[in-house]
Amino acid sequence: MILHTEEVGTGEPIVFLHTGLQTGLTDFEYQREFFKDSFQVVLPDLRGHGKSVNNDLSDFFEDAAKDLYNTLEKKEIESVHIVGASLGALVGLFFAKRFPEKVKSLTLSGITPGKPGNWLQMHQEDVEMQTQLLQNEEAVKYFDQLHAADWKQFLYMGRDENWYPFDETKDLAGIHSPILLIAGEGNPNEIKGAISYRSMQNNVHVSIIPFASHLVHSEQPELYSKILNLFLKSIEKSS
Repeated sequence: MILHTEEVGTGEPIVFLHTGLQTGLTDFEYQREFFKDSFQVVLPDLRGHGKSVNNDLSDFFEDAAKDLYNTLEKKEIESVHIVGASLGALVGLFFAKRFPEKVKSLTLSGITPGKPGNWLQMHQEDVEMQTQLLQNEEAVKYFDQLHAADWKQFLYMGRDENWYPFDETKDLAGIHSPILLIAGEGNPNEIKGAISYRSMQNNVHVSIIPFASHLVHSEQPELYSKILNLFLKSIEKSS
């Protein structure tokens, strides 16, 4: 499918891939404003989110990567800087592995390469939180208004303890463009994962941001943006 996208700014294209249950316009808001003066900021709604209406989540990550490829082809965009957080980071990783020629750089946060020892406990806590969300009428009304498709499918998808694609996140094989891993100090699993990626390939840079955890891009937006900008400038200088 072709994803609904919003765009601001001019310059080299940079694609921000939002977290689960957000949209291109409701996530990465600070970064959108920060980068729009020097980049063409592309903000897609991933499948099943916002105005990208699709209720088929049977092979979400594979399909989401293809959706992004089809969307860039439709827009005649040759290659992009990819920035993703959490669910968007997983889509970005799938995309970069399958279409490496499309990726000028890859910035990921909120992912982990290996299954944490307490994964079952973490998963159970997530399911409980999602159950509470579904019981919150105000929240349900908000997400109903935000998404044209059935957003509750993502919660149902997450109830399967094997939903996380550890087979893909275990390495960065085949990605030769510069990679930046950003982790919040409050998430030990993601810090450990970022450092392990650094040991796998020499094209990987790592930044650990204080006073932040899983959603580091929104918890420390200014610091995150400055580090991302430094990374992108270093690529520009070396090209």
